[in-house]
Amino acid sequence: MKIQGKKGIRDLLEKGVGGGVFPGAVLLWAKGDEVVTVEAVGNLSLTPGKIPMKRDTVFDLASLTKPLATTLALMKLVDSGKIDLDRRLDDLTEGLLPEDKRDITPRLLLNHSGGFRDWEPYFRDLVSHPPGERKQILRRRIMSGPLAYKPGEKCLYSDLGFMILEWIVEEMSGIEMGRFLEENIYRPLRLQHTFLASEEHLKSIEKDNFAATEKCPWRKRVIQGEVHDENAYALGGYSGHAGLFSTAEEVYRIAAMLRDHYLGRREDYFSSETVEEFFRRQEMVAGCTWALGWDTPSLEGSSSGRYFSEKSVGHLGYTGTSLWMDLEKDAIVILLTNRVHPARDNEKIREFRPVLHDRVMEVLGLDC
Repeated sequence: MKIQGKKGIRDLLEKGVGGGVFPGAVLLWAKGDEVVTVEAVGNLSLTPGKIPMKRDTVFDLASLTKPLATTLALMKLVDSGKIDLDRRLDDLTEGLLPEDKRDITPRLLLNHSGGFRDWEPYFRDLVSHPPGERKQILRRRIMSGPLAYKPGEKCLYSDLGFMILEWIVEEMSGIEMGRFLEENIYRPLRLQHTFLASEEHLKSIEKDNFAATEKCPWRKRVIQGEVHDENAYALGGYSGHAGLFSTAEEVYRIAAMLRDHYLGRREDYFSSETVEEFFRRQEMVAGCTWALGWDTPSLEGSSSGRYFSEKSVGHLGYTGTSLWMDLEKDAIVILLTNRVHPARDNEKIREFRPVLHDRVMEVLGLDC
């Protein structure tokens, strides 16, 4: 596919580096079944010395873990009939739950309308407990804590809800979520550098192949080759909300697989009906843009820019990562950056993302 204007996209990425939006980035954009280009700019690390970004750099995807790990696992369990999206939490987990949480469902949690708070610094205390006990301690604390609102009455983006979804995956599958995804999704897709963080996986890749994140005030070091999220780190490397690592091209392979199922081109991993349901904006709460584990474009101020259609899904990651898929125009844009390197207070990417997405869609002739 000959596309005019690709140089302008690279120039925009270079401006992002020069303007301090991020030290480095890898951008992949695709139309139909063809990857138009994969661009790597800047540096994957600045300290102790600069290391150039590579197209196969491994990134900490942060909250892209939610759609590309936890949600995928739930999709598989729903598709195989092991989980009903509207089954009560009280029926899905062992032990007696508090009254205010018994009727919460996977659908509500995936839609960020399950009543849980957005975030809590559990890591500060969890590290004082034996590693093997920390997830159980965390789950008890989430369940015993107060809800932020009555389930189903509001949308509040929540790490806590996805921590509970990981628990559901384990209860329903009988194995750890990382192993479940390896066996059912990542290994069958022949992904070599996509994994939920564990010591085994992280040590199998040279440190200088990972994009660095921030100089962590808590751990007192630059984070590279380990998970950035403090709660995920305290929990052994990952939880339902964070801890997935991958490359731009392997993220694309997951996204293309999902798109093909949605469009009915294949049904080897899921039925098209399952993917359609997870990609559908739920509209249980007025004004909520969330589907199931995926966001959809808002009318104003979407990170996807102005040209992604209503039939689009996407997600952002705190470390500077994003994925948007337009299911109507058949376009995929993946931007992986290390915008939190060396400090997390750099938020210039908020203005940069929609501009980049607009430019890509213009170059593809999809700006309508």
